[in-house]
Amino acid sequence: MAVAEQERETVRAQARWVHSSARKARLVTDLIRGRSVPEARTILAFSNRAVAKDVEKVLRSAVANAESRSDLHWQGDDLVVAAAYADEGPTLKRWRARARGRVARIRKRTCHITIELAQGLATSTAPSVPAMAAPEPVEEPEVVEEPETADEAEVEETETETADEPDASEETEEPAAETETDEPEAEAETLEESDN
Repeated sequence: MAVAEQERETVRAQARWVHSSARKARLVTDLIRGRSVPEARTILAFSNRAVAKDVEKVLRSAVANAESRSDLHWQGDDLVVAAAYADEGPTLKRWRARARGRVARIRKRTCHITIELAQGLATSTAPSVPAMAAPEPVEEPEVVEEPETADEAEVEETETETADEPDASEETEEPAAETETDEPEAEAETLEESDN
């Protein structure tokens, strides 16, 4: 299989000893891998990460390298980011004073950012939608109302009948209040009889 595939001609640029950890740089290089150069520039311009500026410098350098080669005749907007990765560089060891005469090690990590460009179509898995395009409306499923059954209709009728009867219940509440006042006296009489 490897023999049948032709190697794509690529142009690369590399920034070495960038003052950022490789892990942070990989988060940005993963965003632009497989995208066209204009799309990658847009992503890097709107990225909140500080290392995006360094990655953008490497991308500009790679485009300049591709355009300056006389044997290729490539245009920068027709290129695709074939590979983008960040390798770990040497770590600078520094010290910081801590409490009670101790020291703590500070690791200032570095990385090497590499971008390779090739000519061809973007192989990104993300859909290619213009940046200012309006989102497509999503059709919502229609809600079908089920007809009421006879039991539900009877329940609704009984609810309306009970709602009409509050006048009668108010009249019955007053005598109930009188009976409640009589009960404590009856309880008091039974307590006196039990004491005797």
